[in-house]
Amino acid sequence: MKSTSLFLLSAFAILVAVSCKQETKTAPAESSSESTEVTKPQGQAFLKDDEAQPNVLDIAIGSKDHTTLVAAVQAAQLENALVNAGPLMVFAPTNAAFDALPEGTVETLLKPENKAKLAYILKHHVTPGNYSKDFIKKFKKLGQASNENIPVEVKGDDVYVGGAKIIGSVKAGNGIVHVVDKVILPAN
Repeated sequence: MKSTSLFLLSAFAILVAVSCKQETKTAPAESSSESTEVTKPQGQAFLKDDEAQPNVLDIAIGSKDHTTLVAAVQAAQLENALVNAGPLMVFAPTNAAFDALPEGTVETLLKPENKAKLAYILKHHVTPGNYSKDFIKKFKKLGQASNENIPVEVKGDDVYVGGAKIIGSVKAGNGIVHVVDKVILPAN
């Protein structure tokens, strides 16, 4: 019995050590005899399968109207957060919504030195939950992942969150994506 326990403990330790090893590739550096290590992106966002329902990140990536949002998510390195089990409700501004910001705003936010500010703005577009547009009508405000609240307004059949109108919705495997016509900027 003691030897069986020792064997199982050893096997478990080996399994943990092997699974924790990070995969890297070595690529030759141009016109140099040195080599440079290139690390593959890590985390859930970079695992692919053909059977699961698309998550909120997959939906944004697959949309030609959300290329600016996807570029911002990648610049802020938030991909893994958007593929978590959720449920997540993402208010996804269209490319036109980003284009409506003052000139140079997007380019400035995409710079590496503004990563934290960009991440904060993007988190302001995410709410825990999986609510339809009609269900959101019941709320006065929503608590965002940025730790701020945004107001909910109903005007006829239209629903506005943080001043942005919901113009479409797509269900996801880990929540829902509500397409909005404006970038929802935090108060801070």
